[in-house]
Amino acid sequence: MICPRCDSNAADLLVKAPVDNAWEVYICGTCNFTWRSTESEDITNPARYDRRFKIDPISIPNMPVMPPVPKLIK
Repeated sequence: MICPRCDSNAADLLVKAPVDNAWEVYICGTCNFTWRSTESEDITNPARYDRRFKIDPISIPNMPVMPPVPKLIK
């Protein structure tokens, strides 16, 4: 399955709903993006995912683990 956010082919089923298989959750092994099968196509479909939020898998290793916390202004 193709990840909507990074377009890698590393997305897999993570979990199914415990009752009636009403939804499924998927996770991308490349960028860790997760989404439910019940979300709209602008989240689930790579072609319709907002380009402003796409991630290039090549840039992932250079991303900070956590955003820096700014100094407190008193």
